[in-house]
Amino acid sequence: MLVHICCSVDSHFFMEKLQQEYPDEKLVGFFYDPNIHPYSEYRLRLLDVERSCKKLGIELIEGPYDYENWMDAVRGLEKEPEKGSRCEVCFDKRFEVSAHKALELGETSMTTTLLVSPLKSQEQLKKSGDAFHSTHGVEFIAFDYRKNGGTNDQGRVSKEQQLYRQDYCGCIYGLTMQRDQQHRLMDEMFSPISRQILPASIEERLELYTRRMEFEEQSVAYRIIKERFLNYRLLRSSLKVGLEIIPSYPLFYSTINRTQAQGNIDFEIDGQFFLNREEVRLITIETFNALTSSAYQNTKELMFNAPLIETEIALRARLSGSAFNTSAIIVVDEIPTAKISLVLETKTYEDTREKLFVFYDRNRL
Repeated sequence: MLVHICCSVDSHFFMEKLQQEYPDEKLVGFFYDPNIHPYSEYRLRLLDVERSCKKLGIELIEGPYDYENWMDAVRGLEKEPEKGSRCEVCFDKRFEVSAHKALELGETSMTTTLLVSPLKSQEQLKKSGDAFHSTHGVEFIAFDYRKNGGTNDQGRVSKEQQLYRQDYCGCIYGLTMQRDQQHRLMDEMFSPISRQILPASIEERLELYTRRMEFEEQSVAYRIIKERFLNYRLLRSSLKVGLEIIPSYPLFYSTINRTQAQGNIDFEIDGQFFLNREEVRLITIETFNALTSSAYQNTKELMFNAPLIETEIALRARLSGSAFNTSAIIVVDEIPTAKISLVLETKTYEDTREKLFVFYDRNRL
């Protein structure tokens, strides 16, 4: 039987149940989810599915990430709510490709782990599956593993296996509406030109779950824990001296009262040049290099190849003498003598992030 897989949280429990109830059935997992966006999130979910299938001893096939074709398929349905017409088209798209894959492999039946998701309509899924049975000859089997406490069991399994538990279905349209309803910043879509891995970003989680697989291969005991922290995103920034915009780089956690500040350099203390308005200070790239043991040629190079966030936070604490300072600290090539116009739009907010905790004493597990 071909099993279309959407994510490990649904698939691990679902396929465990299939293995228990149909021990003689050969299961082939098929990860085909071009709806997932951005691509880093797709890679993260695939990574965890690969781990899950390996644990269960199930063969896994990755389908094409034909995202543009998926976008064309749902065009005009962008504002449809969850479980609406866009979801039906999305199911049809994924089931059609899954049915062709089943025929290619010589399978006569298929199912999907979407059936166990509490966010999906089983009626919609069965309707789409039955339609492809009549047109493609591949029987769609709608297993209902939600009933009789199945949803609670699924939650227990996902915690025990420390599976990646995403908090949105996958598509950009569903994510946009969900974040709007939650009044939350859609920080999943931030991709800085600095190429930094931002705190609590998809890229940070991808690194974390990759490391945990390496730990498992090395038999290193670990736990994934959550912590609360103050997160930060830079929306836009520019520094103008007179009429000329010059290369500038705000350190992580740089904020101002409004989105714009103007003034002249008023005084200097230990290589920090303070503006006479707002809580803004400038340092040169030379100072940045000296205090971080870096070797940037200029600020533009820093802008496109920034150091670790932790390096910037450590520098901020050293310059300000406080771990709680959020004043704007801007790196430039040279300290300007003319009037400065700073644009700095940011978002600071409470957030949670996942961390890996390694047990050096296995008896503590």
